[in-house]
Amino acid sequence: MRETDLYPPLKAYLTAQGYEVKGEIESCDVTAVRGDEAPLVIELKLNLNISLLFQATDRLALTPHVYIGVPLSCPMLTKKRKAVIKLLRMLGLELISIDPLDQSGSSAGATAVLLDPAPYQPRAAPARSARLLGEFHKRVGDPAAGGSDRRKGLMTAYRQRALRIASYLRENGTCKASVVARDLAEPRARDILYSDVYGWFDRHGGGMYAMSPRGEQEVPGWLEQPADIGTAA
Repeated sequence: MRETDLYPPLKAYLTAQGYEVKGEIESCDVTAVRGDEAPLVIELKLNLNISLLFQATDRLALTPHVYIGVPLSCPMLTKKRKAVIKLLRMLGLELISIDPLDQSGSSAGATAVLLDPAPYQPRAAPARSARLLGEFHKRVGDPAAGGSDRRKGLMTAYRQRALRIASYLRENGTCKASVVARDLAEPRARDILYSDVYGWFDRHGGGMYAMSPRGEQEVPGWLEQPADIGTAA
């Protein structure tokens, strides 16, 4: 498929909407004019990329109605449609999907506008904001460099608490959860030991816990990191 394959169905679609359409005007792939309205500029691409966004946002100096036109099969559009529409809305761009096989120009066809111009207002997410600030204030020090590989695990506030408990068990051996909670002044000790998110602890019954083989293997590596695992809020 070529970008020029997108032009005939797009032109048919816009012509059916009452626009006069011409290609390659002043470096714009497609320009459409209807009466005294501001012109439409459409940049045609087979896929979405950063160069296209640069090009499209530059066209906003010509008209407030700048569309990105991509085929229905555009990989980025099929895999991350919501994210693409959100980003384009933030940039003040518009989006149209084009079926290269659709020559009818019918608004009921597969060639259709997916995003019209509208002021962007991000939707507030109070719960996510609260989690962000909660983790920020609970985390001791700054143990995770920005850009760290999350797949390998981050030093979160929860992990810091689990490491304090693991350090206590390594030093004192099998202990009751209540004793760990008391000696470390850690109100969540029972929950952390019982949940055993990282597989570091073995439960021995009667509220007794000890380090697991996995904990003995993994915890020293975490403790060697330059991170303060002192009392967490």
